[in-house]
Amino acid sequence: MNDIEKLGFDKWFRNKIDPAKLENLKIARVISVNKNSFVVSAGFKDVYADLTGKFLFNTDSSLDFPTVGDWVYAQFFDDDSLAIIHDIFPRKSLLKRKTAGKKIEYQRIAANIDTAVIMQSLDSDFNLRRLERYLVIVNESNITPIILLSKSDLVSADEMERKKNDICKIMPEIKIITFSNNIINDIENIKTLLTPFCTFCLLGFSGVGKTTLLNNLIHQELYKTQPIREKDGRGRHTTTKRELIVFENGAIIVDNPGMREIGMLSIDSGLDETFNEISEKSKHCRYSDCTHTIEKGCAILHAVENGEITKERYNNYIKIYKESLYHDMSYFEKRQKDKKSGN
Repeated sequence: MNDIEKLGFDKWFRNKIDPAKLENLKIARVISVNKNSFVVSAGFKDVYADLTGKFLFNTDSSLDFPTVGDWVYAQFFDDDSLAIIHDIFPRKSLLKRKTAGKKIEYQRIAANIDTAVIMQSLDSDFNLRRLERYLVIVNESNITPIILLSKSDLVSADEMERKKNDICKIMPEIKIITFSNNIINDIENIKTLLTPFCTFCLLGFSGVGKTTLLNNLIHQELYKTQPIREKDGRGRHTTTKRELIVFENGAIIVDNPGMREIGMLSIDSGLDETFNEISEKSKHCRYSDCTHTIEKGCAILHAVENGEITKERYNNYIKIYKESLYHDMSYFEKRQKDKKSGN
């Protein structure tokens, strides 16, 4: 196995290689990003990298920039101590969301992810509606989700089972693992999920125990943890940048800062897959342009009335749908203005 295969370069990417580019460039993976400064690796060491002027000039959208997990064509200099990124490989997947706040733009979370590990704690952080939001952006990217429920030592067995059942009602096939960072056997069980040379992405709000889990998995205190605020049970952001980590067994994981806001932008298939029972009902609405809010003959509203779909799940579906629709329109208008101004 060569160096880049150890970083997850598999058959899918080998079939995308442009041989002409390999005459002067090497294949590398983006390990971390800090604005427009990057760290890349061709499998043997991490190297600081910048983008070429041509790359910057030809970039049309924020999605065109490299992100953690991307494979790139790079030129290495000074005994492989510096690199220049010339181009990006086609992406197998791209995990993204709307940028936080009022700005209507995409934020790249990570690229070429095989499995997204969505983490919630079983105590005050547990929130089905927030979980649905995570599942929408994961399913939109055609990434396999796994759910980790932390702090199992802080709740009763009955409460833990009830919360697992609540998740199974909305995603019957999804894998759910409960654990405590204080129980060694639980950590060892999670390790069995981490397949060598596959790329995982760790998602979750601050305070759910992501950083502690990473430290436990690598058996080192490489990442600082911060205390939970007593007033609301939430944590401060421990991780401040996205970073790709290779474990001893060869598994690859992207750690992310905790996300307080999961904004929606262009989420068609992700919404349908996450709310599949609602999507199926919509096919039986009387009107093809049904908004599922006020129309007579709306199969979704009928299902809510007779208890087939919970009001909470329906309300979250409508909220996410309207949010995405609004942001899509705003993004389209922004792109049109940018094109007219030459940006």
